[in-house]
Amino acid sequence: MCFDADSVPPIKPIAGGALDAGPLTLTAEDGTTFNAFRARAAEPTGAGMIVLPDVRGLFPFYEELALRFAEQGVDSVAIDYFGRTAGTDRRPADFEFMPHVSQTTFAGLSADIAAAAAYLRSPEGGAVASLFTVGFCFGGRLAFDSATIGQGFAGVIGFYGPTVGTGRNDNPAPIDVADKCGCPVLGIFGGADAGITPEAIAAYDEALGRAGVEHRLVTYDGAPHSFFDRKAADYAEASDAAWSEVLAFVRQHTRTD
Repeated sequence: MCFDADSVPPIKPIAGGALDAGPLTLTAEDGTTFNAFRARAAEPTGAGMIVLPDVRGLFPFYEELALRFAEQGVDSVAIDYFGRTAGTDRRPADFEFMPHVSQTTFAGLSADIAAAAAYLRSPEGGAVASLFTVGFCFGGRLAFDSATIGQGFAGVIGFYGPTVGTGRNDNPAPIDVADKCGCPVLGIFGGADAGITPEAIAAYDEALGRAGVEHRLVTYDGAPHSFFDRKAADYAEASDAAWSEVLAFVRQHTRTD
């Protein structure tokens, strides 16, 4: 698991930065309905963000993260993964998510991301001009892979997303599809993350370079997996730096015309 149940993003709220926020139900192209959470910016910049959670699916951490993006002028939607197997009913805190994770498919998740993209590009969602994805762990790997699904993203951002090897479903290893990336990539990693080795990060870096993909992979020495957490006070400096990297990446790749 990426975060404890009571974890929160390590970002201070900005009063009045979000115009509107709340639960949302989206429908994928195959007819599946799934839960999401929207956050509209009071002062939009033209950027939009699809937030891809860890293995638990839509969780309060990610709803709050969508709000933090909206406060920065980025209209955002955090999505759930389990509409096909768990429906859209409210789930208890002790929901057994792992049996549902193994039933997800890259095709289904790609369809859900496409539905979120369509919403953010609609007038209701903010009519964003430059759309990004950001994901964490399971969602980090999915964020890297989302650069390959033909949605015209302005960039993708993965926090400690595994770059090599077999995953929890049929999502391809990001290193294996690096040559299919259609946008810039930002990767954020912890140097003390035993599950993602320096060699795996270096191999992904090489693969993206060979493919001519604009990218930046950043590793924070001594930071563990899931360091981006307000409870992890020992890694506050790494969290602040990572948030700055994300905002700079979004600003750099947001259309201004």
